[in-house]
Parts: sequence; structure tokens; C-alpha cells
Amino acid sequence: MVPSNRITDGDLAKGTRRNAMAEEKSGKRTPNEEATYRKSNYYITRQKGRNRRTTGEYQGTQTPGTTNVFVGGKPLFRSETKFDSGCGWPSFYAPAKEKVIEAEEDRSHGMRRIEVKCSRCDAHLGHVFEDGPQPTGLRYCINSVALNLDEDR
Repeated sequence: MVPSNRITDGDLAKGTRRNAMAEEKSGKRTPNEEATYRKSNYYITRQKGRNRRTTGEYQGTQTPGTTNVFVGGKPLFRSETKFDSGCGWPSFYAPAKEKVIEAEEDRSHGMRRIEVKCSRCDAHLGHVFEDGPQPTGLRYCINSVALNLDEDR
């Protein structure tokens, strides 16, 4: 069975934006965001940048908890879905809930990829690839700077 959050080549060919599963947006951007955020947080979440490979705070952590988006605190991933993909960024095979991630085609840097963003605040998180483990076969490759970890108690 194909996971409902998978983006097909047909979707990409049509140039469609997959947000049918996205929640209603709130708190997209505030006027003073750039001044409030650390430079790296703003660059990654709002200008679609990325942290350098293997340099992210959450790359090697195995701490149980929920990974939230830096911008608004929305829960994105659970530690049970985190795995070491060897790519150099934190990797997860499934979001915490179906409606927390929004995906769209990204053709920047001469590549064809699927960008993932927070469905509520539009923060750029990273990309999703179809080479992950079961049960989804997906690998959400996420920038550490876009995340905060809320440890289980």
C-alpha cells in the first residue's frame, strides 16, 4: 500500500502542490521574524537554506521525545521514527501525524526533489526521498536548525 503522504511522478508532472493533508495555516510570518531568529534559523526556515552535512545538533541524538518545528513549536516527528540514514542530517521515516508536513516540488540547484515544510507556518524543513525503511519507504531528511527536541519525561 502506498502511504497517503507520498508524492507521485504524476503529481510532479502536473506541478501540483500537495497540501490536501495540511492543516489550516496560522502564524505564517511575523514582521520582526528576521530580527528575532538566529541568522541560521532564519536562513534555513525562511530562505530555504540548509545546515552543513553532519553539523546539526540533532543528527546523532537518540534521545526519546518529540521533534518540533523551531518556528512555531508544532510537533513534527517522534523519536521512534528516527533512523541513521548515513546522509548527514536527522532522518525520519514518518511524521508524528499525517497533517503536519506539506510537500512540494523543488527544482533548485539543478536537482528534482521534494521539499517538506511545516503545514502550519510554512517553515522549510528539508526534503523527503523514497529510499527510507519500512513501513513507509520514505526518508525525511531534515535540517537540525529547523527543529527543537522536546524530550520525553
